[in-house]
Amino acid sequence: MHVRRWGRVLRSEWTKLRTVPSTLWTLSTAVLVTVGLSALVCVFTRREWEDFSVARKLTFDPTFTSFAGTGLGQLAMIAFGVLVVSGEYSTGMIRNSLAAVPQRGLFLAAKVTVTAVVVLVVGAVTSWGSFLLGQWLLGPLGTDVTEPGVARAVVGAGLYMALMALFAMGGAVVLRSPLLAFGVLMPFFFLVSNVLGAVSATRRVARFLPDQAGSAVMAVVPQEGGDRPYGPWGGLLIMVAWVVAALLAGWITLQRRDA
Repeated sequence: MHVRRWGRVLRSEWTKLRTVPSTLWTLSTAVLVTVGLSALVCVFTRREWEDFSVARKLTFDPTFTSFAGTGLGQLAMIAFGVLVVSGEYSTGMIRNSLAAVPQRGLFLAAKVTVTAVVVLVVGAVTSWGSFLLGQWLLGPLGTDVTEPGVARAVVGAGLYMALMALFAMGGAVVLRSPLLAFGVLMPFFFLVSNVLGAVSATRRVARFLPDQAGSAVMAVVPQEGGDRPYGPWGGLLIMVAWVVAALLAGWITLQRRDA
């Protein structure tokens, strides 16, 4: 009985997700923006290579360069995570959903599961697409997936994109309003996190923010500020902890607050 009910709830969440045009367009935007911008950066990098300083050439990371569009593409993943949740609140559909599935933990678990599968697939497509196209455009400056740390960076980039969407999803459950969720999450990752990371007084704290910790997994050559007290997978685990905390906060909020 419980297995059949779980299956019905999963199918319901999958139907809701794939029939909402805005969520599909958002995922498409995440792929196109990330791959397209990364490709553009790779083109300019190859063209301007001779003008690079010796120090910049020595620390050049072709793998990380092929993920240059992730910073902007992640905003589309954040938007997707918000829309998956807040769309039901803004339309009032959440009342029908919770009436059909009174067990709110089951409802949220099914929504998170379906969303996780989708964003993991999209993240993998995005990361491999960015890497393969980027290395082709870099030509002799590029690297190969068989080189040490490269496969880890490519897989990690896909996981990073997926985790960003799940983090936004947890935040959206807490905030409920799409405007409020966008107003908090977008400026934080697009502006606040970068500012904190650029100021010496707050840099040590900023290293443990989800985006800055998680992005460490995408680098093969140590980047500026490489004295982080964690490695690539350690940074991703920090990001996972942020995602778990966000989803847990969402679950607590959903249990205690009326629809």
